[in-house]
Amino acid sequence: MSKKQAIFCGKLFQAAALTMLVSAGAAHAALVTIPSSALQSSPGVYTAGGYYTDTLGPNIVTTGGGNAANVGSSTGRNDDGFMALSLGFNVTFFGSTYNSLYINNNGNVSFGAGISEYVPSGPTGAAEPIISPFFGDVDTRATNSGVVHYNLTADQLVVTWDNVGWYNTQGNPTNSFQLVLRGDDYVVPTGEGVIGFFYETMGWAATDTNTVAAAGFGDGAGNGEVLEGSLVQNLNQVLQNKYIWFDANLDVVVDPGVVPEPGLLSLIGLGVLGAGLASRRKRAA
Repeated sequence: MSKKQAIFCGKLFQAAALTMLVSAGAAHAALVTIPSSALQSSPGVYTAGGYYTDTLGPNIVTTGGGNAANVGSSTGRNDDGFMALSLGFNVTFFGSTYNSLYINNNGNVSFGAGISEYVPSGPTGAAEPIISPFFGDVDTRATNSGVVHYNLTADQLVVTWDNVGWYNTQGNPTNSFQLVLRGDDYVVPTGEGVIGFFYETMGWAATDTNTVAAAGFGDGAGNGEVLEGSLVQNLNQVLQNKYIWFDANLDVVVDPGVVPEPGLLSLIGLGVLGAGLASRRKRAA
């Protein structure tokens, strides 16, 4: 058993404890659950396969991380690594403005510091502000695994975990998902948002260290939003061939040409999606 696997039980207990506290109302953090009905079918909307763009850009080259990060390797193959990236534009997230971030191998980007955590206590359990399309134990060291790519243009970053494997050095099945992050000055087309999660084939959620995964946002202090199905087995099946856009307030953007599911429509009508975070964002600004 590796050192990484040896501490898995303790980490998993912590994740389960956090989940129980939140569900029981014992935690005082503001937590919003994004209904899975907000997800829309992705194939054929922007690309045939379901990504926002098929122009993936170069692979990441890690600058730090935990287990087998392979810092500096031009291949980008690593486990628990991250890469620092200067954006060249501003992004405001939970009331703070950033012009750089870290691309983390384990399915997320963070602000302020890289994250090599691999047990997904949920985006709200991260120690740094985090945007997480799929927080799981990604491992791209297998030869039949793809790697993480980034496409940085004016006012937009697209990060793609393309056909990535899982711990421990497994390349079958793989996951393919993409994050779109836009700057504060980006002119957003109707029906789109400033943050987008896009999913193609999602073959795994459980790994040798985890049985679950998570998707959503966190402010680094326990507050955030998580997609329904996070920290429950088989999140990958919920996400496969889906996409979702969020506006600057992290509210779901509903394409005017798409009729929303009843569950999402009721939330929008009541104006509660993201309402639990509004006062905290204003105080942080």
